[in-house]
Amino acid sequence: MDRDSTVRRIRAQQYQNQQQIQLDFRDEAAALNGLRKRKLKPEVSGLLGESSAVLLLLGFVILLWVLVLLSLQQLIISSPGHFNALRARKHLEQITSVGPRTVGSPENEIKTVNYLLDQIEQIRTESRTGPHSITVDVQRPTGSFSIDFLGGFTSYYDRVTNIAVKLEPKTTAQHFMLANCHFDSVANSPGASDDAVSCSVMLEVLHSLANLSTPLTHGVIFLFNGAEENILQASHGFITQHAWAQQVRAFINLEAAGVGGKEVVFQTGPENPWLVQAYVRAAVHPFASVVGQEVFQSGVIPSDTDFRIYRDFGNIPGIDLAFIENGFIYHTKYDTPERIHTDSIQRAGDNILSVLTHLLMSEQLADSSAYRHGNMVFFDLLGVTVVAYPARVGTIINLLAAVATVIYLGKKYMISSNAGGRYLRDLACAVCVCVLSWFVTLLTVLIVALLVTLAGRSMFWYTHFYAAVCLYGSAATGKILLIHTLAKNLYYGGVSGVDLSERFFDVSLLLWCSALLFLTQRGLCSAYVPMMMVVFPLASKLLLTKHFRARGASLQYSVLYLMGLAVPYVHIMFLIWVVFEIFTPILGRSGTEIPPDVVLASLITLATVTLSSYFMHFIYLSRSTKRILAGLGSVFTLMFVLVCCGLFFPYSADPSSPRPKRVFVQHSTRVFHAPDGSVERSDSGLWINSLDYSGMQHITPLIPQINDSIRSRCSEQLPYCGFPWFLPVKFLVKKNWYLPAPPVSPQAPLEFQLLSRQENEWGSVRMSFQAKGPSHMSLYVRPEAGASLIGWSFGDGTPRFDLSGEYFIFYSHGLDAPAWSFWFEIQRSSDASPDEDLISMAVSSHYFSGPDRRSEPLEALLKRFPAWAFPSSWCEIWTDIGVLDGEILLHSDRLGAFR
Repeated sequence: MDRDSTVRRIRAQQYQNQQQIQLDFRDEAAALNGLRKRKLKPEVSGLLGESSAVLLLLGFVILLWVLVLLSLQQLIISSPGHFNALRARKHLEQITSVGPRTVGSPENEIKTVNYLLDQIEQIRTESRTGPHSITVDVQRPTGSFSIDFLGGFTSYYDRVTNIAVKLEPKTTAQHFMLANCHFDSVANSPGASDDAVSCSVMLEVLHSLANLSTPLTHGVIFLFNGAEENILQASHGFITQHAWAQQVRAFINLEAAGVGGKEVVFQTGPENPWLVQAYVRAAVHPFASVVGQEVFQSGVIPSDTDFRIYRDFGNIPGIDLAFIENGFIYHTKYDTPERIHTDSIQRAGDNILSVLTHLLMSEQLADSSAYRHGNMVFFDLLGVTVVAYPARVGTIINLLAAVATVIYLGKKYMISSNAGGRYLRDLACAVCVCVLSWFVTLLTVLIVALLVTLAGRSMFWYTHFYAAVCLYGSAATGKILLIHTLAKNLYYGGVSGVDLSERFFDVSLLLWCSALLFLTQRGLCSAYVPMMMVVFPLASKLLLTKHFRARGASLQYSVLYLMGLAVPYVHIMFLIWVVFEIFTPILGRSGTEIPPDVVLASLITLATVTLSSYFMHFIYLSRSTKRILAGLGSVFTLMFVLVCCGLFFPYSADPSSPRPKRVFVQHSTRVFHAPDGSVERSDSGLWINSLDYSGMQHITPLIPQINDSIRSRCSEQLPYCGFPWFLPVKFLVKKNWYLPAPPVSPQAPLEFQLLSRQENEWGSVRMSFQAKGPSHMSLYVRPEAGASLIGWSFGDGTPRFDLSGEYFIFYSHGLDAPAWSFWFEIQRSSDASPDEDLISMAVSSHYFSGPDRRSEPLEALLKRFPAWAFPSSWCEIWTDIGVLDGEILLHSDRLGAFR
C-alpha cells in the first residue's frame, strides 16, 4: 500500500511539472507572438492594399497605351505646305483606276507608263524656265541574278520597264540621290499602298523640286520601276545596267507593308550614319526605329524590298521607308485609294521632300564614302522627335549604364552581413525564381495555344485581337503572379515584403543589365532598349531610396516610382504595338506549317514578361494577390470557354475593316513525261492553296467539294512535287487541294524545246533550251542521282540556292519580249552509266487575267467563296513536267509532246 501511494505521488508531481512546462511554453509563445506583431506592425503600414496596387498598375499601363495610340493617330501636327497632297491623291486615283498592274500586262507596260510619262512631261514644260533641267529615259533591261529570299532562288527578267527621271541644275551635277518607287502591283490587287501612293508622292516631290527658284547643289534621279513585285527585278536592271547608276551616291526607297498610317524608317545604311542624321534633322514628321531595322534584316519577316538590290548590287547606302498599318489587306483587292488618308499622303510627302532637299544641298553626298563609318542608334519618342547617336557612343553609354548597375549592386553586397555572401545567395535565389516564373509561364501559355489549335479554333484572334490578349495575356499574367505569390508565402515566409520588393527590383535590374551587355557585345544597336530599362528605373530608385526607407510603399512613393518608369515603358509599349501591327497580319499568310497561335501566344508572353519586370516590385509590396488571381483566372476561364465554343470567327468581310482569308486558286493543266519523252499522263484541275494554318476548315462547310478527299500529296520523284509553284514556297505551304476540272485553253500555249546538246571531253553535258510563253513562267530543275549541275546561263554562271537539291528559276518579261533561251551544264559522275537520267525539269506558265478572262470552272468556283475569303487567282497554268534523258535529248523532234 505504501508503495502504491509513493508511485501515485511521483506521477502527480510529474504531471504538475509537465503542466508547468506547457504553461511556460505558452507564455514564451505568447511573448514571441507579441514580439512578431510588434515587428510586423511597421511592415504592414509599409505595404500597399491589393486594390491600390491594381489601380495603380492598371492605370499606369492604360495611360501609356493611350499615349501610344494618340501618337499613332496624330499623323500631322503641322505642315510646311510645300507638298500638295491633293494633287498627289489625284495621281494615286488615276494610277489605280486601271486595276491590277502585273508585269507584262498592258495595264502596267502601256497605260501606267503613258500616264507617268504624260505627268512628267507636264512638269518639265511647267519648269522649263527654272534653274533645273529634266531628262527622261525609259529603260527596258534584261538580266538575271540569284537572291537569298524564301530559301533562295534565281530570277530572270526580259525587257521589264523602268522610267528614270533626272532632275539636276542646268549647270549639270556629278552626284545624285536616287528616289525609288514601283508602279507594278500583284495580281488581283489595285496596289494603292503597294506602291502607287509612293509613285504619286514622288511625282509631286518632282514637281516641287523642279519649281524651286534656288538651284540644287546636286541632282536627283526619280526611278519609277515597273517590276518590283516580281521579286525586285527592275531595280536590279537599273542599278546594274543604266548609265546613270554610276552617279548615284545614296537612295531613298518608298515601300509598303500595310495600308496608310505613318511611314516608318525601318532600314538604313549599311553604315553611313550621315543618312540617319540627315533624316533626323530634316524630316518634318519623324518616325524611325533601329529595332525595326535589325528585326527586318534578321529575316524573320518574310518580305524584302528594293533596298536589298541597291545595297548588295549597287553598293550604295540608303533609307527604306514603308507604311506598316493594317497589313490585313496588303496585297488584296481591298488595297484601294480611299483607304489611304490624305494626311498620310501629306505626311509622307512632307518627309520625302524635306529630306531630299536637305540631302541635295549637303556636302556629304559629294563624298559619301568619307562618312562611311559605323552605324547609328535611332528611335523616335511618340513620333514627336527622333533620338539618334553613333553606335560607338551608344556602346559607351551602355557600358556606363552597366557600370552604374555594378556599383549599385556592389554597394549592397559590401554593406550586407557575412561580407555580402548572404546577399549574393539571396539574389541568386531570386533570379532563379524569376527565370522559373518565365519558363513556367511560357510553357503554360504554349500548352493553352496548342489546346486551342487542337480544338480547331486556331486564329480566333485574327479579327478579334483583344480576345487573344484576354486569353493568352491573362494566362501569362496570372501564372507569373501565382508563382511569385507562392514564393512570397511559402519560400519567403519569414522575410518582410519590403525586403523582398527591394530584392526583386535588384533582380530586374540585373537581368536587364545582362541583356544590355549581351546585345552590346553582339554589336546590336537595339541595345538602347535595355539601356533605357536600366538607367531610368535605377535613377528613379536612387532618388526614392530615403523616402522608401522612411515610409515604405506609400501612395506618393508608388506614383513617383511609376513616373520613373514612364519613359522606357512608353517606348516599350510602342515597340510592342509595332510587333503586333506587323506580325499579326503576317500570321494570316505565313503558310500551313507554322501554328500561328503558338507564335502569337509566345509574343504575348514575351510582352507580358517585359512589362512585368519592374512590376514585380509591387507584387511583394502588395498585402495580398488573391482577388487579382481570382479575377485573372475568371477572365481566362471565360475566354477559353468562349474560344473553344467557336464564338470568335477568324475572318471578316466588314467593308470598314476587312480581315480576309487568303486562298490561291489556279486552273492548271499538267502534262507528265516519261524518260523516253512520251506523255506518261496528264490531268487538269483547280489547284487550291491556303496561305494560313486553318487550311480549308472554314471553306469546306460552304463548298463541300473542297475537302480532305481531294488533298494533294507531294510527288517526291518530281521537281517541286509536280505542282506549278509561282514562288518557291512549298516548304511553307504543304497542304494543297486539287479539284478535277476541264483542261485549260491558254491564249498563247507554252512552247518548249531543246535547241542543242553538247557533250564535253571532261564528261559534262551542256543542254540549251528555248521557252516561249506568257509574261510569267517558273522553271524547276533537279539533277538526278549520279549527276550534278555545275553551270548555267543565269546570274554569274554558278548555280546557287538549291533547296534539297532542287533549283527554282523565276522568269518574267515585259511586252514584245523574244523567246527565253537558256542552258544548263550537267556533270555525270564517274561511275554513272551513259544511259542514266541526267536532270528532271518542269516548266510552269502563269497567265494573269481579270474576271473577264477567267476560265469558266475557275470563275464558277470563285463565285462560291464566301465574302470573308479572298481567293486570289490566276486564270490558267500550263505545266509540263518530265525527266529529260541525255540520249533522248539528242533528238529534239521527240520532245514534240513536251510543250
